[in-house]
Amino acid sequence: MIRLISFGVGAIFTLALLIAAFLPREAAVEDPAAKFHKPHMHVEFAHQGIFGTYDRAQLQRGFQVYKEVCAACHSLHRVAFRNLADLGYNEAEIKAIAKGYDVPSIDDKTGDASTRPGLPSDRFPLVYPNDVAAKAANNGKAPPDLSLIVKAREGHEAYIYSVLAGYETAPAEFQVPEGGNFNPYFPGNVIAMPKPLSDDQVTYGDGTKATVEQMSKDVTAFLTWAAEPHMEARKRIGIGVLMFLSVFFIVAVNSYRKIKAAVNSH
Repeated sequence: MIRLISFGVGAIFTLALLIAAFLPREAAVEDPAAKFHKPHMHVEFAHQGIFGTYDRAQLQRGFQVYKEVCAACHSLHRVAFRNLADLGYNEAEIKAIAKGYDVPSIDDKTGDASTRPGLPSDRFPLVYPNDVAAKAANNGKAPPDLSLIVKAREGHEAYIYSVLAGYETAPAEFQVPEGGNFNPYFPGNVIAMPKPLSDDQVTYGDGTKATVEQMSKDVTAFLTWAAEPHMEARKRIGIGVLMFLSVFFIVAVNSYRKIKAAVNSH
């Protein structure tokens, strides 16, 4: 009886598989926006590769773009002013930069919420006090904090650069919803952020031409540093470990050969 039941269950399962294999399948529903989407642009940075290091001049230009353009909407709250020493700024410059920001404080006389000029030990203050205020000021979309944005997005530097430099006029057959902007490098091709950069929007102190592509690359490099400030140290440690393991491997192989020769001689 048990064998008959098992045989019946197996037969039903086999029949179900055969039916599923030969039944016509529904055509996959294609996302109409997919044909407009583009892969990330190819872009190279000095810090990429095992021996790559940050270009300090580029980081300073990127910080300038962030400060003069991006900081109007996007916070950098995980970065402290004193961390800017890694970019090559001296103590006096860092104090001046920090002083240009108002950070939340408490009035030591009344206990009321207040603000004060920033100190090197402070972090970059939030642009908006909370997400509700951020959404209200940006058509219902809260601008993300940029401290870790490069590491948080698939494609990393290439994604950030492509989105910043990739704004285009929407094709006639693509309907951009109200409040949206066409960008074929952004998921879904519609981004709430209007095009943030235009040629000569900032004036670089080192004379570099401030094209959209240049500013996009510079601020992307800066945001990469913000997300991974210890990358250079990590690479140095990694190279040191590889060198140690290489020497250890040579010593181990040499020792093995000597031991093997000594055993064979007996």
